[in-house]
This record gives sequence, structure tokens and C-alpha cells, in this order.
Amino acid sequence: MSEPEPLPSLAPGTPVGLVAEVAVAEGFEPPSGQDTPLRRRNPVLGIRRHLRAIRLVFNALLLLALLYTITLTKALLIPLVLAAFIGLALNPIVAFGARLRIPRWLTAMVLMIGLITGIGSGVGLLAQPAIGWFHGAPTAIRSFVPKLRSFTKPLEAANRATQTLVSGSSTRAAVPQSAPISISAWDVVSTAPKVLAAVLSVLLLVFFFLIYGDSMLRRLVEITPSFAYKRHAVTIVRGIQTEISRYLLTALLINASLGAITAGMLWLYKVPDPLLWGAVAMFANFIPYVGAIVTTTLLAVVCMLYANDASLEVFLPVLTFAGITAVEGNLITPLIQGASMRLSPIAILLWLLVWGWLWGIPGALLAVPMLTCTKLITERVRGWEWFAHIVQR
Repeated sequence: MSEPEPLPSLAPGTPVGLVAEVAVAEGFEPPSGQDTPLRRRNPVLGIRRHLRAIRLVFNALLLLALLYTITLTKALLIPLVLAAFIGLALNPIVAFGARLRIPRWLTAMVLMIGLITGIGSGVGLLAQPAIGWFHGAPTAIRSFVPKLRSFTKPLEAANRATQTLVSGSSTRAAVPQSAPISISAWDVVSTAPKVLAAVLSVLLLVFFFLIYGDSMLRRLVEITPSFAYKRHAVTIVRGIQTEISRYLLTALLINASLGAITAGMLWLYKVPDPLLWGAVAMFANFIPYVGAIVTTTLLAVVCMLYANDASLEVFLPVLTFAGITAVEGNLITPLIQGASMRLSPIAILLWLLVWGWLWGIPGALLAVPMLTCTKLITERVRGWEWFAHIVQR
């Protein structure tokens, strides 16, 4: 065993308190577990512990205040975050046009016209099937109940026998009637302005991000103190922009392909409204694990409702979709995106839980893109590499 480091040499008769202060200044630490006069009479160590505890409390309060602010301002932040993601995804196209000496505003306007046309066409194609399915679901459920008689007859017989043994008479419980679900014209009229305002704000933000995004970046770089810092900042920001744009475009392409394959598969199986369920599969796939489970469950319900009889063939579309998502999630996506984009399943689920709790369904859809972008940023920012190391797979 190595001997403990000796105390600093002082003149005889020096007070113990002064010895403690000099020892702390010299970096001396008494052996742990020993109650020495130096440890008993040194107030500096106790003050440091109190300051550390106060700092932890303040950090926890700051985190709670931040979460409360994010929840309170979600009506403002959700369109802003969505517009930032769309702007980052489309920015390489605008930058490529600028290199060809095409004005940024012209390229941005063409992209926005295409985006508005695509959104309008998608809403026009999917709105009527969605509303029709929503209205027809109660009738389909009532028509499907008699098809389950072959499966439920043994259970009903066992239930009647049990009731007879317990009460001495066979009784049949009344089935409560569910209230009909309907959407009135007033609901549509009262909700439409909010939806249109949100969509318009997102489109305007995307348009101005595409035009003035580089100007904002230039001004941020100009306020850095020296040329070395300016060059470092430009390298970091350009790298982050490139990686995030590549990730967003790749994820959008993969999810759109999954939606198209799902719609084609359901059309071959003659499932009603295949485009609607393909769109649901596309958007739900932005939520790893949870999105595939939700879509599989929804397809199982839809296939049972519209089936002619209750048989195992009803679940063939569901099993096919499960196989498609398994191949996509375990083979295609890791192969295309690479190991740098892979995230820990625990980190994904925790991130989904937090943002789903804060922002609901929009938060769950935006959670994984936000986590991936945060990982890409923290990999390049000094002092935050630990976060990227924790969330990566």
C-alpha cells in the first residue's frame, strides 16, 4: 500500500484551521473513511457539497420549467419544428439551384407549388374514404358480430352453465347499445379554420426558411469572434445540414415506399380503401416499433370488419404487412441509412414517451426525427458527445 501524501510543512504552532485551508489549497485529501481533525475542522468541503446539491436542484427546476414551457407553447412550436424539418429536407434542392444561378426564391416557389399540389391531392383522395370508413365502422361492427358465433358459441354455453350453477337459473345479460357516432357540418366548419391556419403557417415558414436560411446562417457566423471560430462554425453547421437533410429525405423515401407497397398489397387482397391504409402505414412508420404495431392492429380490425366470414384467411393481409415491416425495419432501413443513424430502442421508446406526453400524436410523429437530429448535432458539438454515445445503438 502506498503511504498517504504528507501534509504541507508549516511552522510549529500553526492553527489547525489554517492547516486545513493550506491543505485544501495544496490539493491534499484525507483518506476516505477516516475522521481526522482536518476533515472535522475544514468547512470548505461541506460548502462544496452544499453548492453541488443546490446546483442539482436548480438544474431539476430548470428542466421542469423547460418541459412546462414546451407544453404551454406547443401550438407555436409544433408548426415551427415541422417547418424546420421540411425546410432542411428541401434545402439541398434550393442550394443546387443556386449553384446553377437560379434564384433561391424561384426554386423555393416551385417547390412550394409542388408541395401544396401534393398535399391537396392527397387530402382530396383520402378525405372521402376516411370519413366514409368512420361513418360505416359502427354498421360494419354490428354486421361482423354474427360472424363470430361459431367462435363464441362454446364460450356462451360455458357462461350459461356457470350462471345456472351459481344462481339456479339461466339469465342473459343485456348488451348495452353504443351511441351512434356522427360528424356534423358544424364540426367541420368550426375545425377547418384552425387546420387551414396551421397548414398556411407551416407553408409560409418553409418558404421563408428556404429563401433566407443561408442568410441567417451567414449572420450567425459573422458574430463569432475569430476566423478560426468562423471556419469551425461553418464546418459544423454545413455538416449538420447535410446529415439531417440526407436522413429526412431517406426516411421519407423509405416510408413512402412502404406505404405504396402496403397499398398495392391490400389492393391485391381486395381490402377496401387500400390508399387510405397505405397512407396510414407511411405516416405511422415515422414512429419505430409503435407505428408498425398500431398499423398491424388497425389492419387486423379492418380485415375482420369487412370479411365475408370469420376464418384464418382474413388475417393474410395482416401477416403479409407484418412480414413487409419486419424486412423494412431489420434489413432495408439499416442498410440504406447506415450504422451512424441507428438509435437505441430504449432511447427511442423513452423519447416517444416524453414527446407523446408533451405534444400528443404530433409529438410522437416528430419524436424520432428530433432524436436523430439531436444525435447528429451533439456528435459535432464539443462537450455533448456523451448524449450521442448514449442514444446510439
